[in-house]
Amino acid sequence: MLCAERVAARPEFEISAVACRSDHTRWSAPELCGSYRVVLVRRGRFRRRAAGPPVDLDPSLGYLAAPGEEESFAHPHGGDQCTSISVTAALWHSLAGDRPAPGPVYVDPALDLAHRRVLAAARSADVDYATAEQLLTLLAAAVARATTGPSPAVATGSDRAVVAAARAAIVADHPAATTLFALAELLEVSPYRLSRAFPRELGVSITHYRHRVRLGRALDRLENGEPSLSALAADLGYADQAHLTRTFRRHLGHTPNTLRRLLTRIDRA
Repeated sequence: MLCAERVAARPEFEISAVACRSDHTRWSAPELCGSYRVVLVRRGRFRRRAAGPPVDLDPSLGYLAAPGEEESFAHPHGGDQCTSISVTAALWHSLAGDRPAPGPVYVDPALDLAHRRVLAAARSADVDYATAEQLLTLLAAAVARATTGPSPAVATGSDRAVVAAARAAIVADHPAATTLFALAELLEVSPYRLSRAFPRELGVSITHYRHRVRLGRALDRLENGEPSLSALAADLGYADQAHLTRTFRRHLGHTPNTLRRLLTRIDRA
């Protein structure tokens, strides 16, 4: 029995946790892959047959698939679990150009860690920045390991100018700044380039910078006696109050309630 649970999704990508509890040696009926896809095994083993000989897949060997590719699967070793990441053609081509998705990809420790960080980011509820940024890192690593031929041409221009424009949009709360992909489209650069430019120019990720701006706004409101943390979370774009609290603890070491008390005491002093 195959079970797929969506972990995170946006128009540009979908991440699913797939579990198979079957125990059979026969190949499944051939099916056509509907999108560019990266599949990484978390537990167990299974087999895939596409163009070329069958491949045994496990946590050390995943695969890349392309639309229209015919594939079959067998699960002779019992249950297995994997992460399936589907992306749009535009996102794939921004990372791989016209290079095909050839099949197996070796999962070295760095790619394994990138996989785990995507799943951790998805659990954080920040799909539009934290998950998207970690996903771009994973996809770029998988493409680099698996594809051959020249990479896409890197857009000309200064990363400093790109970062400055992105910062201005985030600070101004531009509608396009609500997601990393929309912001990249606004700035007419690839999402991966935008994501890589921030650490080079500022020493922090674009996700970290966006948190910095939103936390500053949150602290302003707490100083002014904001009574509702749920309203504060909604106004600043957090998934819910729990997401806001987790972000405060991670970046500031305190909950919003604690900081509201601390800031109020400072103000009264």
